[in-house]
Amino acid sequence: MKRNESRAYAVALPHVGVEPTHATNRVIRNTYLLLSLTLAFAALVAGVSVALKLPHPGLLLTLGGYFGLLFAVHKFQNSSGGLLAVFALTGFMGYTLGPIVSRYLGLPNGGEIVMQAMGATAVIFIGLSAYALSTRRDFSFMGAFLGVGILLAFITGLAAIFLEIPALSLTVSAAFVLLMSGLILYETSNIIHGGETNYVLATVTLFVSIFNLFTSLLHLLGFMSGDE
Repeated sequence: MKRNESRAYAVALPHVGVEPTHATNRVIRNTYLLLSLTLAFAALVAGVSVALKLPHPGLLLTLGGYFGLLFAVHKFQNSSGGLLAVFALTGFMGYTLGPIVSRYLGLPNGGEIVMQAMGATAVIFIGLSAYALSTRRDFSFMGAFLGVGILLAFITGLAAIFLEIPALSLTVSAAFVLLMSGLILYETSNIIHGGETNYVLATVTLFVSIFNLFTSLLHLLGFMSGDE
């Protein structure tokens, strides 16, 4: 099956700062509350997109919409407009996810693949977040590696789409599973140690990590099942 998937590749990697404070704990609570709401909203939009069988907007519109809304999130991060921008961004990403999920649900074993990808994404995110929160280890050393890795994977992913090289596309998906797992550890640690004090930006980073992790697992599981 020819893939027409798109990932939200670009994620800002903020600097890690001082040790946890009461304000940091508040950022953690607000981040996970907003993340839960945005995940539910994106899932709802994706479900509507699947039900209505909406077409995928295409690579250019997807990237344009993503980066445009991401710019809005950063511009209004310290105002109520930032919350609206976050829901606009995550809703848009949910819409782009709908047609991808629809294609997998149309495969002979598609329902099982989607459920496996959802379950694996949840296990990875919860497990890594719990580890970072419980151990309070500092993963700031991963910042430079993740920044370079995400950029390279983004460029390679575009090449795989335009050149239609399945093996390269699979390699990119595998790389994104590792990179997004690392980003979850990094961003959670960043919040804990006071490097990220804006829960709006923290939410977007974690949401994008989960989104890319899910779509990458979908591709890998679809390939391993022999349905792609």
